[in-house]
Amino acid sequence: MAIKKNRPNRRKSTTGNKTVITLLVLLVLLCGSIFLLEWVKGTTVQVEQNNTPTVQTERHKIPPRQAYNQVEMQPYTTSSLEHKLHIRKKTTSPGTVAIIIDDMGASLQEANSLMAINIPLTFSLIPGLPKVREIDKTAYDRGYQVMIHIPMEPKGYPQHRLEENGLLLSQSDEEVEKRVSAYFGLLPHAVGANNHMGSRFSENEHKMRVVLNQLKAHGLFYVDSRTTPQSVGLALARSMEVDSAGRNVFLDNDKDLHAITVQLEQLAALARKRGSAIGICHPHKITIQALAMNLPKLKREGITFVPVGDLVR
Repeated sequence: MAIKKNRPNRRKSTTGNKTVITLLVLLVLLCGSIFLLEWVKGTTVQVEQNNTPTVQTERHKIPPRQAYNQVEMQPYTTSSLEHKLHIRKKTTSPGTVAIIIDDMGASLQEANSLMAINIPLTFSLIPGLPKVREIDKTAYDRGYQVMIHIPMEPKGYPQHRLEENGLLLSQSDEEVEKRVSAYFGLLPHAVGANNHMGSRFSENEHKMRVVLNQLKAHGLFYVDSRTTPQSVGLALARSMEVDSAGRNVFLDNDKDLHAITVQLEQLAALARKRGSAIGICHPHKITIQALAMNLPKLKREGITFVPVGDLVR
C-alpha cells in the first residue's frame, strides 16, 4: 500500500497573499488620501492669503509745534504773515487781554454791535466825530471804558489827512495844551488816551511831554499805539510817572476774517506767554464779525478780557 503524501494547500496560500496585497493597497490609498487632503487644504489657505488685501497700519506723524512768532504790525502796511488757519491743540492756559477799539465816534450802531459781544472792550473816541458825546455817555452807563483817541501828526502830513483839531509839531506848546484841554470837555468820561496816527508827532519828546503833562494833570493814563518804532511815548510816560502801557498787536491791518482771527490768536498766545497783552483794532464790519466769533471762544479757552486801564502801570 503506497503512502499518500500531504500536499500543501495552494488554494489557501493564494487567498492569504491576496488579502495582504489588498490591505497594503488600502493603506497606500488611505495615506495618499490623507496627503492629498492636506495638500489641498494648504493650497487653499495660501490662495486665500494671496487674495486677501494687505492692511497696512497708517502712521500719522504729529506735525511739529509751530514756533511762536510775534507780529506787531504797523498801520499803513500790509502783513507779511500768510493767513492760514492751522489745526492746533486746544489751549486752555490763562492770559489777560485788553482790546482797544480805535476810531470810534462816528456811529452809535457800531458801539452797540461791539457791546453786544458782551466782552469788556475799551472804546477810544476821536474827539470831534458826530456821535462822540452820545457814545461816551452810553459806553460809560453800560460799564465800558472810554479813551481819547488823540489825533497826532503822521509822517507824510499833509498828504495823509488829519482831523482839524489834531496836534501838529508846528503848533506852539500853548496851542497843544489848549487842544488837549478841549478833548477833555468833549469826552468827560474818558479815563485814558492813546495816539491816533502820530508816527511823526510821537517821536518828538518835547511835544509828547506837553501832551503827557496834560493827561497827568487830569488823572488819565496813556497807551502808546506804537505807530512808529521810534515812538518816545511809553518810555517818556513811565519816566514822568504817568500810568501807561504799549500796544502789542494790531488786529485788523488786513481786513479779512481769517487774517484777523490769526492776529487774535497771536494776541492770546502773547498773553499766555507774558501774562497780559494789548490789541488794537477798528470798528470795521468784518472786524466786529471776527471779534464776535472769536472772543467768546478765547474766553472759554481761559483768556480773561479786561478794560485796558487794568493793564497800565
